[in-house]
Amino acid sequence: MAQNYNAERYARRLERELERETARQEKQERLDYLEDRAQEAASLTDDLDRRIAELENLLLARVKQPIKVEFKKMLTEREYPRLSLGSLDLEIAKPQMWHPDRPHPLLGWLPWVASGYRKKFEAARARFQQEESDYTTKEQARLDEVAKKRAGHEALVAGLKAAETERLSKVKAWMAELEQGVPEVMQELFERIQKESFQHLPEGFNRDGKLAYVAESKQLVVEFDLPDIDSAIPTVKAYKYVKATDTISESPRPETQRRALYASVVAQMTLRVLHEMFSVDYHRHLESVVVNGFVGTIDRGSGRNIRPCIITVRTTRDVFEGLDLTRVDPIACLKTLNASLSKSPAELAPVRPILEFNMVDPRFIEERDVISTLDQRANLMDLTPGDFEALITNLFEKMGLETKLTQSSRDGGVDCVAYDPRPIFGGKVVIQAKRYKNTVGVSAVRDLFGTMQNEGASKGILVATSGYGKAAFDFANNKPIELLSGSNLLFLLEQHAGIVARIVMPDGWKDPDVEY
Repeated sequence: MAQNYNAERYARRLERELERETARQEKQERLDYLEDRAQEAASLTDDLDRRIAELENLLLARVKQPIKVEFKKMLTEREYPRLSLGSLDLEIAKPQMWHPDRPHPLLGWLPWVASGYRKKFEAARARFQQEESDYTTKEQARLDEVAKKRAGHEALVAGLKAAETERLSKVKAWMAELEQGVPEVMQELFERIQKESFQHLPEGFNRDGKLAYVAESKQLVVEFDLPDIDSAIPTVKAYKYVKATDTISESPRPETQRRALYASVVAQMTLRVLHEMFSVDYHRHLESVVVNGFVGTIDRGSGRNIRPCIITVRTTRDVFEGLDLTRVDPIACLKTLNASLSKSPAELAPVRPILEFNMVDPRFIEERDVISTLDQRANLMDLTPGDFEALITNLFEKMGLETKLTQSSRDGGVDCVAYDPRPIFGGKVVIQAKRYKNTVGVSAVRDLFGTMQNEGASKGILVATSGYGKAAFDFANNKPIELLSGSNLLFLLEQHAGIVARIVMPDGWKDPDVEY
């Protein structure tokens, strides 16, 4: 009886201890679970904070990062593969003849002892001769294989060195052309930097863009795509674990914060592009940069694809290099640069690009070549002054202006007055066109501005078959003056008049004497 009672007590005690241990484990598991869920929410919030910090420092992070082409690395001759012979590099061990022990002098005179020794010696010598023959064959085969591998390696290295010499020659030629400002090489340089820049963009940002270097104006036109606000700016401000419902709740980010941050992102990206392009132009050929930022999205009202421009700016090197990008407010900085920033970037309110990318026409040709003589398109430089006058006036009539030719200018160009019939935005427009080979100087822009004031015009348009210098753009800045280069003119002719033309300078063409 006593033994049974003690056994029952012991069993009940074990059962209670097991229940307590189970309860303790369940409680600990619950605490661990709650901690894990809270940590999960904290981790999600940390990810959000890092994302926001990355967006807030888009410009600063790029400014602090060196923007350069690794010329030294490009000019470093590559290392060539070494010859690895492995076991072939080891000479085969030469065989050694084994000599049988000579018999004891006291026994060596015995015929059977002497005969036995001679047999052992002859057998050893025969074996040695066979081993020596095998060694000679194998060693020669090894040497032949080594010679074959050496010859193959030398041929490989010679080919690699020839290719490397050619590569280095091309790199040096490319660097020389870059120093000279050859347009195609400049274009390649800027495209390389643009591609490299895409690699540093945050997740979700578009990696589409294009650019064109306009050599006649030493101007770069850059077009890039921006994400819309929903793709760029998180709608959540923080995450919190709610124990009562075992869920992770979201705290919404105030819409005013999202809109402000998105506007900052647009401004930072624009300044970042300007910084990259001016910084990589080591030889300072580039005088001005035009940047247009677009957003590709869907119009929720119509369901159609749209791509509005929400930022456009043109600035010169001198102005931009006077900025301290580590301290500026991006939006205020763009206002200083007279940029056109959407009044509501988040709602994609569009602005008109300062210069349309497709107006940078590749058909502009600076020098005559053999192929151009086979081109059947009309060459604007071959037109008579009268034909050129009619062409310009007809073009602007096609664009909706009422034009009236006043006189042929003294430099062989066109002076005309046009009227824009639109209410509010319309008015009197002075148009001047110049057939120049060289860059149009600031004096032509000053003359246009003076004519505008004399005529009481609300706008002036200067059209040239070449391009414009930095001083011309500086003077036109903040004035109702539009400068159209040769490539712009070709685009407008095709777009509005259906005329596919080209600009090829005739041999011996001389521009009138003008001030640059």
